[in-house]
Amino acid sequence: MRVAVVAEWYPSPADPVLGIWAHRQAQAARAAGADVRVLAMRRPLPPLAAARAALSLPPRLGPLREWAAGVGSSLRPWELDGVPIEPVAWAAPPRPLSYGVWGRWMAPPLARALDALHARWPFDLLHAHCVTPPGYAAARWLERRRGAPGRPALVVSAHGPDMIHVYRRSRWARRDAERALRAADVVAANSAWAANRCEQIARGPLPARVLHLGADLPPARQPEARSGEPFTVATVAHLVERKRHALVLRALARLPRERPWAYEVIGEGPCRAPLEALAAELGIADRVRFRGQLDHPDALAALAACDLFAMPGVEEPFGVAFVEAMAAGLPAIGTAGEGGPEDIAAAGPGLELVPRDGEAAVDALAERLAALAADRAAAARLGAAARTTVERCFTWERCGAATVDLYREAAARAAGAAA
Repeated sequence: MRVAVVAEWYPSPADPVLGIWAHRQAQAARAAGADVRVLAMRRPLPPLAAARAALSLPPRLGPLREWAAGVGSSLRPWELDGVPIEPVAWAAPPRPLSYGVWGRWMAPPLARALDALHARWPFDLLHAHCVTPPGYAAARWLERRRGAPGRPALVVSAHGPDMIHVYRRSRWARRDAERALRAADVVAANSAWAANRCEQIARGPLPARVLHLGADLPPARQPEARSGEPFTVATVAHLVERKRHALVLRALARLPRERPWAYEVIGEGPCRAPLEALAAELGIADRVRFRGQLDHPDALAALAACDLFAMPGVEEPFGVAFVEAMAAGLPAIGTAGEGGPEDIAAAGPGLELVPRDGEAAVDALAERLAALAADRAAAARLGAAARTTVERCFTWERCGAATVDLYREAAARAAGAAA
């Protein structure tokens, strides 16, 4: 089966981490028998923050230069792990006011790219990552081909902001999201919660299937590997408010000062300065290390050198970071009531959930951190159980096989509709 993947978020030479989950799923589907090519949507306009910095007095050109250095390499075709990637340039107004309807701006250039790709490589299925903007733009292209012979099937993956708040930005954004979901032969939701939310957006039942993403299984860690080292907590995530790094800092500040512990913060984002200030205010700055953005292999290696993964965030439809940490043999802590953490915790031991709300969350997280830091053997056993859960339920091999099964179902549904 020939599959064309369309993604706004996809790794590039300039940013090898962006949308790494979409690439890993493409790899997994390819290993399971699909022939995959990727159209990576690239918007060659500087971020609003970089443009504002360049126009400020005095002008700060660093962010603009950094953007310009990477955009050129992102606009040339490349191959990543055997997957051919073709960039598609497109333009849209600034994100803050218009992101909900970016699919309308994306649709014309994507249609031209899909026409050209289908002419030289007639693909059987189109897989759009995210309901909007790529899902809407892909649906528009397929609507134009309605009734044409060899019309590809459509799979739309729902991942996160596309079904949490993007569709709420305007009535047009809501219509675009609903149109994309209704056009899909199968909706691939990354959790049971996500499948339900997609049906709410579409105002009715959908052919929605839960398709969990996965993780690699590194070599199993030796029980004595961390003996003598400080008990180290890690969070791998973009530094934004909804990931709730601040909650982890407040919980860690309650641990006894005499107990050796450390906190590794891996990722970058707008909340870095406030988080550094909070660590200093809590008197724990000497135990917290902000590592910044790391390449994916380096981030996994840093994670494997820790004892526990904590990301008590909100708006988590899935959370690949949880299963990657568990695959490395770390117990993990997430938030109760969130779609992804609930699904992962239901699959087996290794992920524990703390309350969502304020001080109750801090209290519960601090209590759990203290217990595991005091009993390293119990933490190691929980980490081993976490790895077993991933091995049984969340490997990329399992994801690839499930993805190809879902592709076959979508193709059968599209053929039935055409008949």
